[in-house]
Amino acid sequence: MKVLLSWLNEFGPFADPSDAEAVEAVAADLTSLGLAVEDVISVGSPVEGVVSARVLRVEQHPDAAKVRRVWVDAGDGEERHVWCGASNMSAGDVVPLATLGTTMPNGMTIERRGILGIDSEGMLCSAVELGIGEDHSGILLLDGEAELGVSYAKVLGIEPDVVFDLDVTRNRPDCWSIEGVARDLAAWRSQTLATVGSGFDAIGTSRTVPVAIENPACGRFTATVMSGVRVTSSPDWMARRLEALGMRSINNVVDVSNYVMLELGQPNHAYDLAAIGGGFTVRSARNGEVLRTLDDVDRSCVVDDLLICDGNDVPVGLGGVMGGADSEISESTTEVVLEIAWFAPRGIMKTATRHGLRSEASARYERGVDPTLADRAIERFAELLSLTCPELVVHAGGADERSSGMPDLARSVDVRISEVNRILGTELNLGDLPGLLDPIGFVTETAGEIAKVLLPSWRPDATSEVDVIEEVARHYGYERIGRSVPKPIGHGHLSQIQIRRRRLRDVLIGLGISEAMPNPIVGPDTMERGGIAGDTLRILNPLVADESSLRLSLRPGLLTAIAHNEHHRRSGVSLFEIGRVYPPTGEGLPSEHEVLGVALAGRYAHSAVAVWREIAQALGVGAMIDQSNAPGGLHATRSGVLRAGRDVIGIIGEISPEVLENFGVSERVAVLEVRIDGILSGKAGSGSYRPISRMPSSDLDLAFVMSDEIAADRLERALRQAAAGLLVDVALFDTYRGAGVPEGHRSLAWRLRLQAHDRNLTDTDVAEVKAACEAAASKLGAQLRS
Repeated sequence: MKVLLSWLNEFGPFADPSDAEAVEAVAADLTSLGLAVEDVISVGSPVEGVVSARVLRVEQHPDAAKVRRVWVDAGDGEERHVWCGASNMSAGDVVPLATLGTTMPNGMTIERRGILGIDSEGMLCSAVELGIGEDHSGILLLDGEAELGVSYAKVLGIEPDVVFDLDVTRNRPDCWSIEGVARDLAAWRSQTLATVGSGFDAIGTSRTVPVAIENPACGRFTATVMSGVRVTSSPDWMARRLEALGMRSINNVVDVSNYVMLELGQPNHAYDLAAIGGGFTVRSARNGEVLRTLDDVDRSCVVDDLLICDGNDVPVGLGGVMGGADSEISESTTEVVLEIAWFAPRGIMKTATRHGLRSEASARYERGVDPTLADRAIERFAELLSLTCPELVVHAGGADERSSGMPDLARSVDVRISEVNRILGTELNLGDLPGLLDPIGFVTETAGEIAKVLLPSWRPDATSEVDVIEEVARHYGYERIGRSVPKPIGHGHLSQIQIRRRRLRDVLIGLGISEAMPNPIVGPDTMERGGIAGDTLRILNPLVADESSLRLSLRPGLLTAIAHNEHHRRSGVSLFEIGRVYPPTGEGLPSEHEVLGVALAGRYAHSAVAVWREIAQALGVGAMIDQSNAPGGLHATRSGVLRAGRDVIGIIGEISPEVLENFGVSERVAVLEVRIDGILSGKAGSGSYRPISRMPSSDLDLAFVMSDEIAADRLERALRQAAAGLLVDVALFDTYRGAGVPEGHRSLAWRLRLQAHDRNLTDTDVAEVKAACEAAASKLGAQLRS
């Protein structure tokens, strides 16, 4: 929200724009009030060296088709020659002349330059070149009777000014107006808030435009007829103020409409009376109904949109957002009907968002406009328009229709002084409240220890006691309240879940696996490419079209990261992620689970099993590998699910070749994905102390031929049980299919590390373990390979 200091000064003498210290004080006061000043911009400062000069004569050079020779007098009697590309001036006109040595706003310095061997002694300036407008079609023409040789700013009446760029929070709709900001500032400085305008008395005969409100989202709708309108340009001072606040001057009627909105915070719209068919109806749109708005865009409406229709039920405006193109003001307009309304904020916000059409009007309506402001806005509109339309007449009998949606104006809350002091840490008395609240419109009636506070109509955000206490804090001064640190009721500590999550990360990092953080929002086909079934939750307005679905699994993100590394010649990476997935529930929103995903590029399935065993040992949990059915997206014979009892808590194995191809990964990838909500929240089993043996160890390599239908995990468990007394570790180090191995079978080579705690192992010890392992394997149909 931008605020012009000279405009603020109409509500009270706050600061001289040329006094830098006073301007800085205003900025500091606004920030103290919670209206943070993000920038202070100086405007209207004249370009030194640009003076008024009269055109003496103009000639076309026979060898220069695009430029003309102009001779001017800058009031010193000296005739200066200037080359100029514009053709809109003639002898006798007064124009701005940038003299030699002048530095223009764009940084260019005016120097003596020649064309066809003839020097130019300056430059004639357009409004754009001086930074005071957008018209670059020709040279800026000044008043023909203006004094020569003086600053163009003096001729135009331009004075230095200051724009404050405020960061106004959504709960301050009143400060989306000059008056609202001035009210707060005047109260803070103990100044009286002045009333702008002197009123308008030219009231004509009664002329009523019928109004019907069919949708209560429009709580109030006024329609006032004004005749004697002459569409022309606005006064320079008004155009400059609008342009300083970022609004382009269009014509006197539109500019006055915008001026009133900025000044009072009341959006309004002037329709050409001849184009509205004799009346207004405010109703819900019909699905597919089309309205062409003032920006010449055809907008297809839905039933939630609010339309303002003419007497023939033809839409002429998108309620609270923008008017229609067919009823806009034109040069032939002589009578207008001024619409000022109150609309429910939520509906306007939805409409503006749906159409991607955020206007100055919608920005105010969606925050909340004062429902009582219409009469003042009509009077101020007429007063300002009469400056350019001296025959303007406001006709009596204007429509003022209200619906059940009109907000309650008689609002009040009880405020306890004890609660004020408890929340703010102050020692205020009840008698202090009127001085803090009354100047900003919160009228206070005190009785006992409670104050009854009447809430102002321009503060729809204030609804409860704590809202009033916030106003007390603002105008008492945040810096006067001081700071205090709440006393803790207990010492801080990590939760059990946080401790176990950190432990899990430590284990994975200790295994040489790097943590990755892929985006949880993926493309609509990502899950399908990963072989993962299920409907994903789609985002209606994604920032990127290819990222519009919430993921069902961590695998696609990890595979994308592996592919990225592989494409940069980094093969064999090992990654893990602890993140959330969002599987569908079939009942609206999806569920949300915390999951661990591990992807080991260039590794076999048994590497994922080894990682799982380390995790299980560290966290004191266990799960059985079930290979009866391969999960989607995993290798058909090298994968399975992890079961804790009857519950499936994860998957383990290798990614299928088809999925690897979909993601552009050329190496095999071992994968582990397990839901860890329950693992982290559960208690770890009690660990037992195992002393480290000081005796040497022996490795025993055994290769077994077994059917493809028998899971390797079953054989590993059998070997562990057979060598339990001396076994330190067991690892699968080779899988072979080929010559010497029957069809439908494979050879699995295991390395068993044996060690005793009290002695060196003998050949007999190792032989006994080998025999026990061979016997255990034979029960599964596995034969020792010689």
